[in-house]
Amino acid sequence: MRVDLFDYTLPEERIARFPARPRESARLLDLTGGGPGEHRWADRVVRDLPDVLRPGDLLLSNDTRVIPARLRGRRGEAGVEVTLHKREGESIWRAFARPAKKLRPGDRIVFADDLAADVTAKGEAGEVTLRFSQAGPALMAALEAHGTMPLPPYIKRGAGESESDAEDYQTVFAARDGAVAAPTAGLHFTPALLDAVEARGVRRALVTLHVGAGTFLPVKAEDTDDHVMHSEWGEISPETARAIAETRAAGGRIVATGTTTMRVLEAAARNDGTVPAWSGDTDLFITPGYRFKAVDLLLTNFHLPKSTLLMLVSAFAGRERILAAYAHAIAQGYRFFSYGDACLLERTDP
Repeated sequence: MRVDLFDYTLPEERIARFPARPRESARLLDLTGGGPGEHRWADRVVRDLPDVLRPGDLLLSNDTRVIPARLRGRRGEAGVEVTLHKREGESIWRAFARPAKKLRPGDRIVFADDLAADVTAKGEAGEVTLRFSQAGPALMAALEAHGTMPLPPYIKRGAGESESDAEDYQTVFAARDGAVAAPTAGLHFTPALLDAVEARGVRRALVTLHVGAGTFLPVKAEDTDDHVMHSEWGEISPETARAIAETRAAGGRIVATGTTTMRVLEAAARNDGTVPAWSGDTDLFITPGYRFKAVDLLLTNFHLPKSTLLMLVSAFAGRERILAAYAHAIAQGYRFFSYGDACLLERTDP
């Protein structure tokens, strides 16, 4: 499909620089009403979510934890910034580097007295492979000491990074180190909201997808067939697979918190809709025409123009309906992207 079919114009002031406080006070555009071809929605807030869900539904969320994956160092006298995006071993990460033009395999980047990395390979679009001087838990400790949260490039602030980002850019579900971008739909939840979800009779379960920095990359191709997705590692436990099967058997709906949860579920799902325990890498690229197997409802933020995530939600709920809803959200002052508001989508089968 042509990538320009997923374009829209967003005023700069609609990009959220900080999250809503409290988190569940963010706005929620509910698109679950109406049938195919109908452009009906309701303006709510995220704390209304339990009222929209049904007893017997299963809410699945991503328990990945964002690590301080942005590092600033020096190659000789030259400054270098790297953003880690995929772990390849105990001491090895793929990363995006700026500037990358002069980096060569064999170069050493020094980040601190106790942290350096050797460039072992160089790819396209500023990608490099780094072998760190630390490994395993020691490397994680060094990243916590010297790294910063890898906020998306569209969050621009005159004062720069905020100390609150270390907490703001982490979900209440975060438990497993490995993401270099937040699963942003999860940012709307608080313990109080989760209690309300459970009081409604909605079950909860967790999956893991370690979100990579490739999610920030624009689609530069003119056709979706020519775009290459970066792979990300995910896992579905036997307990979560069992909860999905029990929910399906009882007639409940599968509700995904965010596109990352959606992608790992769809990567694992069989053609008959069953979801087994699973782990591995996925580079699943979902565009209109894809037939969803696992997910009935999707809670997600508002996504960038021409992005793979906008293509995914268009596949799930219909491109025309999504673009109409986005136009409504812009007109009504909704806040967009990672720290912005949310929408609730229902699957529309092709």
